[in-house]
This record gives sequence, structure tokens and C-alpha cells, in this order.
Amino acid sequence: MKYSENIQRAIKFAAKTHQVYQDQKRKGKDIPYITHPMTVGLILSLVGANEDVVVAGILHDTIEDSPSHKKVSREMLVERFGEEVTKLVESVTEKDRSLSWDQRKKEAVEHIAHFSNDSILLKSADLISNITEMFDDYSRYGNETFEHFSVSKEKTTKHYLDAIRAIISCWDENPLMDDLEKVIEKLNMMTEK
Repeated sequence: MKYSENIQRAIKFAAKTHQVYQDQKRKGKDIPYITHPMTVGLILSLVGANEDVVVAGILHDTIEDSPSHKKVSREMLVERFGEEVTKLVESVTEKDRSLSWDQRKKEAVEHIAHFSNDSILLKSADLISNITEMFDDYSRYGNETFEHFSVSKEKTTKHYLDAIRAIISCWDENPLMDDLEKVIEKLNMMTEK
């Protein structure tokens, strides 16, 4: 069975977290945020990731982005989706949101060196989804795109480049390697403008 009950439950859980409970949107747009975790799950599915990785892709932002009145906890994910899915979600979740943006992103990139291949695949799909959407916005709106980010274009693109390079150095056989290399080319072109 390709479309499992677990995947269906993950979609409903993520939709409630991102859409129903907070009507979360993509940066600077009126597009529902839920499109992002659905895209991550789709990318993972297209490269043949196992069900736990696809489910984690759909749920990957639920702990980090859940509203305080409906906070998603580790325990909730373990109860509903199991330990393996929860570990994958936690691996790509920023640990301390009280730190500065620079410190959080530095720690996130350093953490990649300790990822399992499944976490690397999940993080790869997340980056590809976020960065390709940013490219699309940039092709339409230019530097205005970065008015909706909490840091400058330079810091944003540097972080993305650092994260992709860390991923590439960890796993040569990543099935998303070609996509990551194309994203690096586009990021480099964007930083030159």
C-alpha cells in the first residue's frame, strides 16, 4: 500500500497544526504553509524514501512551528507516529528558539554532521522545497523577496549554502544530490546579483 493510514494521519495532523490552529502562511504570501510540508513529503516519496521518512517530512515543522495553545510535543508524535518518525522530526527541529538567528543556524548546520542518512534525506527535501520557492519569488519580485525574511539576503543565502555543503559532505549517495547541486548553482547566481 503506497498511501498508508499513517501518511493520511500525518497529513491531517500537519494540516491541523499549520492551517486549522493558526492559519500559517508562507513568507510574504497568501499561500497556506501546509503546502511546504506536503511538498517535502512529495519530494521524499518521489525518491523512494520509506514510509517513516515520508511521514517525518510531512510532520517536520510541527514541533517547531506549533502555536503555544496547541503545542506539539515529542510525546504526542511518539504516541501517534512512533519513535523513528519522532527522532527524524527532532533531528531537523531547531533546539533552542531563544538563541539569536545566527547562533540557531550555526548550530543547525553543525548538527548535520551527526545526521543519519534518513535525516540527511529529510533535510535535503526541506531545503530544496524552501529554496526553490524562494527562487520563484526572487524571479518575480527580486530583492523585495527578502523583506519578508528575518535577516538579509546575504545571510539567508549563506546559511542555505552552508547547510547544503554540510549535507553534500556527509553522504555521497544522497538521491537528491543532483537537485542540491542545481540549487547551489542558483544560489550562487542569486548572490552575484
